[in-house]
Amino acid sequence: MARILIIEDEPGIRNNLKRMLRLEGHEVFEAEDGRRGVELALACAPQLVICDLMMPELDGFAVLRELRAQPATAGVAFCFLTASAEKDTRHKGLAAGADDYITKPFELAELLDLLHRRLPAQG
Repeated sequence: MARILIIEDEPGIRNNLKRMLRLEGHEVFEAEDGRRGVELALACAPQLVICDLMMPELDGFAVLRELRAQPATAGVAFCFLTASAEKDTRHKGLAAGADDYITKPFELAELLDLLHRRLPAQG
């Protein structure tokens, strides 16, 4: 079981992600905006952050910068989840230090693939 933080301003998407991840046996934390997401990441020490790109308070790029700047969260796996499928946005996200990038709408198989790639094997 891993600790996963979802930072997503759309309640429907946030709730669906939370449900899917909990069904996979993970402990899930959630934040509705970037500022709260950074605070929660520092408090709950997630192993993976799944973060929307366009949000109030702080956008996903600002969240990523803040988490990478903190020793406690600098090495946490980080995945952007966004509606923007443009190659430039994807490239910018990965160049900024994100480990992965999933485009909305996403399939359960994409989420499971992300989990297998980014989380340590559970013994």
